Amino acid sequence: MMRVLVFLAMVLGFSSTAHAEWLEASSDHFVIYAEDSKKDITRFSEELERYHAAMEYVTGRETPKPSPSNRVTIYIVSSTRAVQNLAGDKQRRIAGFYQPRAGGSVAFVPRVKSGGSKTDFSMIVLLHEYAHHYIMSSTSFGLPRWFTEGAAEFYASATFEKDGGLILGRPAMHRAYEIKNGRAVHVRELFDYEKYADNRRKQSDTFYGKSWLLYHYMVFNPERAPQMRTYLTALVRGADETEAAQQAFGDFNQLEKELDRYARQRKMSAIPLTGEQLQIGETSVRELTEGEAAMMPLILQSKRGVNQEQAEELVPDVRQVALRYPNNAFVQAALAEAEYDSGNDDRAIKAADAALAIDPSRTNAYVQKGYALFRKAADADSDTQAAAYSDARKPFLALNKIEPDHPLPLSYYYRSFVEQGIAAPDIAKAGLARAVKMAPFDLELRMNLASQQMADNDYASARLTLAPVAVHPHADGASAAARAMLARMEPKSDDSSDEVEAGEVTAEAQDGDTASGDDEAEGDAVSSSAS
Repeated sequence: MMRVLVFLAMVLGFSSTAHAEWLEASSDHFVIYAEDSKKDITRFSEELERYHAAMEYVTGRETPKPSPSNRVTIYIVSSTRAVQNLAGDKQRRIAGFYQPRAGGSVAFVPRVKSGGSKTDFSMIVLLHEYAHHYIMSSTSFGLPRWFTEGAAEFYASATFEKDGGLILGRPAMHRAYEIKNGRAVHVRELFDYEKYADNRRKQSDTFYGKSWLLYHYMVFNPERAPQMRTYLTALVRGADETEAAQQAFGDFNQLEKELDRYARQRKMSAIPLTGEQLQIGETSVRELTEGEAAMMPLILQSKRGVNQEQAEELVPDVRQVALRYPNNAFVQAALAEAEYDSGNDDRAIKAADAALAIDPSRTNAYVQKGYALFRKAADADSDTQAAAYSDARKPFLALNKIEPDHPLPLSYYYRSFVEQGIAAPDIAKAGLARAVKMAPFDLELRMNLASQQMADNDYASARLTLAPVAVHPHADGASAAARAMLARMEPKSDDSSDEVEAGEVTAEAQDGDTASGDDEAEGDAVSSSAS
């Protein structure tokens, strides 16, 4: 068994030397696990918090502080190859990845180099994905694909200053090769993504680079910036994307010429922010216990997501670690998760109970026990199903008392009715709506809420709920389903009360906020995509 664990560590890229211990860094919006020094993991955590604060500052949109379990958990491994192994990426293209989940969003990145005038590409990938997370969390309506990708690229090009400051909106040098050598995408295609997708070829094109260029131009061009608000307002009122763009921006060929000239500039503006403008909370760092550290390579596999076959291969190794550390709540909760993933509900419940006996505040143990009980309830016969669902609610109700803003107890309370074919009471519907508010990036929650709203003939709310799913940049299946649901509803009537504050979604460059960057329009080629 030890040989299996050693092999797994080799595959995932973990070092067996004692040069660094597993650490956990905890802050307002992030939990980070890494084999690193306290100094480096603290700096990394603080940079991410400043990045979050910078997006809030330039958009004017503060997001509620997430509940502890609803923060983004970041796992740092030793290399890009280790990330690719976790992702099952045989083509060796992925440099990092992010998975949004209510109560459990995770990101996996290789060790990054912090600070300096250039941002490490792995950091760019993480910043890009967190920008998507922030945009979904801070806006209540769907945004076009080019806009969300352009904004994510705009923010992800940030550089961090040693004095605590940060510069947003620097040229996306990692897109320079794409812009120079990829198949050209006309600005007209950005405003009609479905047509672009239908015509897209297999070779690389400039969609991401062109989206960044258009967003950057709209932020810093004083004549074009007000047109963005006109464009977004038209979209919120139900206008077609191309129609809204024509009304706001005018002749697409003229805009294309302007963008071509803009891309050839040797200098571009950026938004410098000082440390005083980016107030952040404290980061606490602790060393993992021996049992927690022993379980980490297996937890990474589990948290990344496993299918049935992978789960069954993983669980024996998890059991071995759990046998060595029977009094460690973290370890026993990890065992509960592995048993649940393998389909062993009774074993999962037993392990969760063991974890809670050691530490009654262990949230993941409540979640895994709840999952297992819900699956057992779904398989119960008609005579015992009501009682089974009543029991299944209990772990989530207990978790709700510990962490009231955790989205899973709210969503599973709702599910405990609909899975029995019973109409959900108003309190359960309200709980589901609040769960979506707490985790707006979870597309499954949004689809469930929209289905309930449509059943209640609340089509206006359903449209708002579905809109971000319909245009989501990385969820083609869910997006298609959301668009089909929207198509079944009556067209939205024009409502002059719909207003869009530009600061809600767009970075604003105020007088005195910009500084010229020295970055030129061309840069090194990159093969990975921060998408």
